[in-house]
Amino acid sequence: MTAEFDLITIGRVGVDLYPEQIGVGLADVRTFAKSLGGSATNVAVAAARLGARAAVITKVGDDPFGPYVRRALREFGVDDRWVGTHPTLRTPIVFCEIHPPDDFPLLFYREPTAPDMTLTTDELDLDAIRAARVFWTTGTGLSAEPSRGATLDALAARDGGGAVTVHDLDHRPAFWDDEAEAGRWAREALRHATVAVGNRDEVEVAVGTRDPHDASAALLDLGVQVAIVKQGPAGVLVRTADRVAEIPPVPVDVVNGLGAGDAFGGALVHGLLERWDLERTIRLANAAGSYVAGQLACADAMPSLSDLEPLVGTEARA
Repeated sequence: MTAEFDLITIGRVGVDLYPEQIGVGLADVRTFAKSLGGSATNVAVAAARLGARAAVITKVGDDPFGPYVRRALREFGVDDRWVGTHPTLRTPIVFCEIHPPDDFPLLFYREPTAPDMTLTTDELDLDAIRAARVFWTTGTGLSAEPSRGATLDALAARDGGGAVTVHDLDHRPAFWDDEAEAGRWAREALRHATVAVGNRDEVEVAVGTRDPHDASAALLDLGVQVAIVKQGPAGVLVRTADRVAEIPPVPVDVVNGLGAGDAFGGALVHGLLERWDLERTIRLANAAGSYVAGQLACADAMPSLSDLEPLVGTEARA
């Protein structure tokens, strides 16, 4: 089967309302900028900005923000055919505070639950998921049923197909009642994945250690072929069965670190699609994350390849 999509992601969507005043608490913010948000959604946008044919599987509420999400996706070049609508829940809203360089607390409005957490297996196009060149899942989707079952069924549908399946550990403590359960379901998802991505805190939840070398080895033991551990200012460690590499970060004056990991993810997908060697891929991903960390927004700030050329030179070109 010929893949219609280079990338399909599944998971969280929302509307980001980020303050236009930096360094103040929410109580003192005067104005906010609205943009598309949600990790799985941002990764699809980031990859589309780099040329991928991308789609996202998610849900919005039956409210005015639902049409906004669909319109924004289309404007970013992301297919919205699998964006469902829940009849009674509301599209999630996310506020943040911006305290550079490393303090960006989030306030999620996802009660009583978010529409994307109500995804069910019978709503999935498993044939399209099998055919996608890259399929991307996130830890958020495992935090409650029925989304957990749908995510795991989608992952299982990819088993044995030989295509790239990425599990982004994407651990949000506020979404879990029991961190042990988060680790259990992360490990279950990783057994179906070929690539694992997470920061040191996230890999600790999955494999019990935040040491990048030990954690990456443990991730490979779970069956992935590529383990990627993001270390913030220390760069990124990537491990395969036959090599370990550490790639330094791209320096940036941080404005808002939120969204940098999703930009990293979109650029990672680009390198995987182009079959670049992993070190080149991670250098581009680091540059994409750095670029977005220097901006206010998430999805709206995702870079093109030409935006990244000043950071990595001609390596940004396919």
